[in-house]
Amino acid sequence: MPTDLAPPPGDDLDALRRDAVSELAAAADLRAWDAARVGLLGKSGRLTALLKGLGAAPPEERKARGAALNRLKGELEAAVEARRGELEAAALDARLASERLDVTLPPRPHPPAGAEAGGVHPISRTVEELTAIFGAMGFSVAEGPDIDSDWHNFGALNIPEHHPARQDHDTFYLPASPGSNERRPVLRTHTSPVQIRTMLSQEPPIRVIVPGRTFRADHDATHSPMFHQVEGLVIDRAITLGHLKGCLIDFLRAFFGIGDLPVRFRASYFPFTEPSMEVDIGWSRKTGELGKGGDWLEILGSGMVHPRVLSNCGIDPREWQGFAFGMGIERITMLKHGMNDLRPFYEGDFRWLRHNASSPLAPPSLAEGV
Repeated sequence: MPTDLAPPPGDDLDALRRDAVSELAAAADLRAWDAARVGLLGKSGRLTALLKGLGAAPPEERKARGAALNRLKGELEAAVEARRGELEAAALDARLASERLDVTLPPRPHPPAGAEAGGVHPISRTVEELTAIFGAMGFSVAEGPDIDSDWHNFGALNIPEHHPARQDHDTFYLPASPGSNERRPVLRTHTSPVQIRTMLSQEPPIRVIVPGRTFRADHDATHSPMFHQVEGLVIDRAITLGHLKGCLIDFLRAFFGIGDLPVRFRASYFPFTEPSMEVDIGWSRKTGELGKGGDWLEILGSGMVHPRVLSNCGIDPREWQGFAFGMGIERITMLKHGMNDLRPFYEGDFRWLRHNASSPLAPPSLAEGV
C-alpha cells in the first residue's frame, strides 16, 4: 500500500490523510478494509463531509481548498484500492495454504472404516452393457473427437443452414483459428460425426456403435450441458427397415430385461435419415413400470441412412444402403433403474454413487438381459 501521499494544505486535511493511512494499514481483512473505506469515502464518510461543506468556505479560499480536497480524494482512492489488492492476495495465499494436498502421500491400502469398495458408475455400466449386447450382434465400437468441424457435425449429415441446432443458443461453438476462413469448430452435439468419420475411413460393409460425450446448451432435471449418447450405424447391401426393426427390438428387450417388451415404430423426420422413425416402448404412465400398462414412451430415433449422407462420404447409394439409430445413455439408464433426476450423475455424491454403482467384479454379459 502506498504511504507517500503528498500532504495537502490545511491541518485538517493533513490529519485526515494520516488517519486514513493508519486505518488502512490496520485493516487485517477485507471486512475491516471495507469499514475503513466507507468511513473515509462513503456517503457519510469524513472526506465526503468535507466535500459537502466546501460551499460554506469563504469565496477566496474555496478554489484552493476544492483543489486540495480533490487531490486528497484521488490519493485516498488509490490507497484504498492498493490495500484491497494486498488483502485479496493475502486471503488467496491463506486459502491455497489451507487447501494444499500432499500428492506424494501413498494411497490408502484399504477403504476407510465403514466404506465399501469402489464401484462402476451407472453411465459406465450402461456403456459396458450396450457394448456387450451390440457386440453379440457383430457391432464394433468407434470413437472420435469431442471437438469437431462444422462439416462433420452438421454439413455432412444433411443438416440445413437454418436448422435450430446450428444456432448459438443450442450449440457450443469455439473460436475459429486466426486468419481462417473455415467455420467455427463445435463441441459435438451428437456422436454422428463419428459415423461420418467411419464412413470416410472404412470401406463398407460397416457395423459400429458410437458411445461418447455430447454437448448442448441445456440444463435442468432431465437435461445437462454434457451428456452421453450411443449411436449405431450399419452399411451393407440390401439392408432394409426389417433389419433395423429386428436389431432395435432385440436390443431393447435385452437391455431392459423384458422378453416381451412392447416396441412401436412411428414415422418421423431427421435430416440424415429417410425414412425416419421414432421408437417407443410400452410403459405405465401411472406407475412408471416398463412393459406394463397401455401407454407409450419415446426412447430413441432411427431410420435409413439418407442417400445424400452416403454420397457425402463417398459411398454410392445405388450400391449400398444402411440404417442408423441414436439414444441418450443417461435416459435409458434412468429408465432402467427408476431414476427421475439427471443431475446426481455428475454431482459426485458418494452416498448416491454407493447406492447406484455396480460391482467392478461383475462384468456385464448378454445373458444378463435375455
